[in-house]
Amino acid sequence: MQSCFLSGRLAVCVLVFNLSTSLIAPAALADESTTAVPTPDLADPGFRKWLADFKRDAIANGHSQTVLEAALTDDLQPIARVIELDQRQPEFVNTFWSYLERGVDEKRLAAGREKLRQHQQLLKDVRARYGIPAQVLVAFWGLETHFGRFTGSFPTPAALATLAYDNRRSSFFRAELLNALTILEQKHLPAAEMKGSWAGAMGQMQFMPSTFLRFAVDADGDGRKDIWQSLPDALHSGANYLRQSGWIPSEIWGREVRLPEGFNHDEASLELKKPLKYWANRGVRQANGKPLPLPKAADMTGAIILPQGHDGPAFLVYRNFDVIMQWNRSINYALAVGHLSDRLNGLPPLLLGRHTDNRRLTREQFMQIQQQLNQMGFDTGGIDGVPGSKTRQAIRAYQKVVGLPVDGHASASLLEYLEKAALLTKSPGS
Repeated sequence: MQSCFLSGRLAVCVLVFNLSTSLIAPAALADESTTAVPTPDLADPGFRKWLADFKRDAIANGHSQTVLEAALTDDLQPIARVIELDQRQPEFVNTFWSYLERGVDEKRLAAGREKLRQHQQLLKDVRARYGIPAQVLVAFWGLETHFGRFTGSFPTPAALATLAYDNRRSSFFRAELLNALTILEQKHLPAAEMKGSWAGAMGQMQFMPSTFLRFAVDADGDGRKDIWQSLPDALHSGANYLRQSGWIPSEIWGREVRLPEGFNHDEASLELKKPLKYWANRGVRQANGKPLPLPKAADMTGAIILPQGHDGPAFLVYRNFDVIMQWNRSINYALAVGHLSDRLNGLPPLLLGRHTDNRRLTREQFMQIQQQLNQMGFDTGGIDGVPGSKTRQAIRAYQKVVGLPVDGHASASLLEYLEKAALLTKSPGS
C-alpha cells in the first residue's frame, strides 16, 4: 500500500512513521518499496522445516495440497528484500506539508481528473450502490497505487511466508498466508499471478488477504473477485470496504478551518469530538473566514486536529474521517485522502498554516525529544523514534508546564527548546 510496515487493512505498514492498524495495508504513496523486484533468496535451512510443518498443518485444517504446492514450492526460501524492507526504519519523521506535497501534486491531480472523466459511468454506479463519492474513491486509488500503476511485484504467498517465518509478527502473517491460500482455492486467480507489496497487500486498492475475503466484490460478474486486473471489481471492493466501515453518504470527511485568537489548543485532539455548534460558538470558522455551516443533524460531531502543530493548518474532521483512519491509521494519510478528494472536486488548495516550521526530524532527533522528556519525568512510553500517542501526551504535559501552546506536536523547534532547557538546567548559576 502504501509506505509499509504493516498494518493492514490490516497490515502493518508504517506510513510516515505512523503505525497503521487498518485492514488494508499501509500506504506508501506508491513508492519503490512496493514495486521493487525481489532480490535473491536467503539460504536458510530452518525455513524448509518450517515450510513443511506449515503445509502439514494447513492440509490438516482443510487447505488444498494442490494449491499449497503451486503457491509454496518445496524449494522456496525467504525473500531477502522482504526482510530488508520489514526491518528498515524510516530515516525521517515526515511533516504534514512534506507528506501532502508528495501525495497531492499536480501530476496526481491531473491523473485523477482524467480517471474521473474516463470512468465516469463506473464511478456513478459505485456511488449509487455504496454511497461513496467518486472523488473520494479515486483519491484512495491514487494514493494507494497511483491509479493502478504500482500494485507490487512480490509473489504474495512467498512474501507472506517470509514474514510468517520471521518471529516478530509471525502469527499475523501466518493467518494472512492461510487467507491467501483460501483466495487461491476459491479460484479468483492462479498462484503465479498473486502479486503485491512486500507486506502482502494486493491489487489496485492494496487489500490484505483477510480484507479481500471480507470485502472484495465480483462487480463484473465473471465469477472471480479480481482486484488486480478488473477495475470494476477493485473500485466496488474499495467502496464496499468504506461503506461497511461506516461511511455516511450525507456527510463530508471534514474541512480546513480558521481558529480564533486564544484558542485552547489542548482541545485539538482526534479523541475530543464535539457538536459542530460547540466549535462554532468557540469562534472556529471556515478557512476563508465564513461561519461554519451547521447541519440539520444535531448529532453531527467533529474534532479539531493540528497535523503540524499550533501554527500549521487546522482541520475540523467528521465521522467519515474516522472511516478513512480505519483504512490507514496515519493522520497525514487520512488528510491527504480528504484533501485530494476535495481538489478533484474542484476545491482550492489549503489556505492557512503554510508558513510553519517545516523542518523534518530525523529518527535520531525524535528519539532525543523522547529521551529529554523522559529525563524530566514525562513518560513517552519508550525511546523508539515513533510519534505514538504516549509521546504526544508527554509533549502536551510538558508544554502545559512550561507555558507553550499545548498541541502535542514534535518539531525541530521543540527539540531546540528542550536542548536550551537542558543547558540551563546544567549551567552553574541556574
